[in-house]
Amino acid sequence: MGHKVHPNGFRLGVYRNWESKWFATDKEFSALLLEDIKLRKMLFARLKNAGVARIETERSSSALTITLHTAKPGIVIGKGGTSVDQLRDELEKMTRKRVRVTIQEIKKPELSAQLVAESVAAQLEKRIAFRRAVKQSLMKTMRAGAQGVKIRVKGRLGGSEMARIEWNREGRVPLHTLRADIDFGQTEAKTTFGRIGVSAWVYTGDFPTERPKRVAEEPTDGEVPVAAALAETPLVAEALGLPVAVPAEPVPVGVAEPEPEPVASVPAAAEAPAARPTRRRTAATATAPSEAPAKPKRAPRAVKATTEEAAPKPKRTTRTTSAEAKPATRRTAKKKE
Repeated sequence: MGHKVHPNGFRLGVYRNWESKWFATDKEFSALLLEDIKLRKMLFARLKNAGVARIETERSSSALTITLHTAKPGIVIGKGGTSVDQLRDELEKMTRKRVRVTIQEIKKPELSAQLVAESVAAQLEKRIAFRRAVKQSLMKTMRAGAQGVKIRVKGRLGGSEMARIEWNREGRVPLHTLRADIDFGQTEAKTTFGRIGVSAWVYTGDFPTERPKRVAEEPTDGEVPVAAALAETPLVAEALGLPVAVPAEPVPVGVAEPEPEPVASVPAAAEAPAARPTRRRTAATATAPSEAPAKPKRAPRAVKATTEEAAPKPKRTTRTTSAEAKPATRRTAKKKE
């Protein structure tokens, strides 16, 4: 819980490329890495007001190419290119190599997460309420065409003694989707009551994920194309999206197909459903219904006697409980003796 992954590093090698492109041996790697870190710190500090969002470095055997992505190229170039020349001279002194500086303009700075975070930090340094600064940046980014924005500020917000985290979001920001093009940027606002960290996520859509269409291979002499061979197996054809071929029943060679038999016309009387067969009549029942012998009537059942004629039931006698009426048993005979 709480383990966060950097959105840019999470997509490296999938849809996003590295910002530093160079190769070095084990002995040179640490020195070149430290040199890259110093270069970036110096450039971000010197070009703080130029709106630099990203710095890319590329090294060759004897030269260093630095690409600056900025929203204000005029500030970086200066009048007549004087600022760029001074910057190139300083970089050559630091690296002791030939340096080439290229500048690329960011046409929509509202869609760059680093520039969005820097704009919120600049407003916080001017003592603007953090909720107002976050909402204004969200609205500008969504109007520029973003599909989702998330901004988080943490520190002594509003001058309170207890530091806390506040964040706001508009749209959707699918951080777990690898094909999602999410830009991430963070910076710090230096205020009189401490530093306030600002982080921004900008979701501009998904990277294209269309697969190249399969080209049907032309069959050579005596060979079957791969697509047709795969289409014969329905499971493989469904998985590849190929049309499933329905195999036809084989017909023996030299044998003519049997012709269908002609259907004879049936008269209308024969088409009617047959009547339900009647039971066979025996010789005894073959006579007319008037001459049929009458069935013998059952004899009337004997009528039960009425309650007046019925004999009265004998009354139930009660049992005697006296010892004399009881028959003598062995135990009583022994007692008497």
